[in-house]
Amino acid sequence: MEWLNDLGQMLSLLGDILAPLTSFLVALLPWIVWIAWWLWGVNWRKAWPMLAEGGWAPVVLLMLMTSLAWASIDPRPCDCLRFVVIPNGWWQLGEVCTLAALALFCGWLQGYFGWTPREVSVEPPPVEHDHHDGHAAAHAHH
Repeated sequence: MEWLNDLGQMLSLLGDILAPLTSFLVALLPWIVWIAWWLWGVNWRKAWPMLAEGGWAPVVLLMLMTSLAWASIDPRPCDCLRFVVIPNGWWQLGEVCTLAALALFCGWLQGYFGWTPREVSVEPPPVEHDHHDGHAAAHAHH
């Protein structure tokens, strides 16, 4: 029965080691999903020209509106830096700009390495009508 006690202690020690690692990985999960989406879910060969033709304007407006909504939901200054307190609204805008910059960097990486996501058609396939069967059935009734 002593081995069972030792096994319990080992499992407890393993849990003590894995708990901080698990919380760290859970904290990284949104960043991993964000990067994966912008690297392999967006076709940047199509997105870059769209942004260049004026698509950047709604993106910037969306970024501003997102940071304003976030500042209204979480109205507190950020004291995440030791020597600087960033006022409400500005740190949210900085976070949103960081996410946008990361997305653009992923687009640059996709172009640099030549990665292109596979095209997925969201349109249903065209329905082919067989006119011969319907035409023959109509004549059979007459």
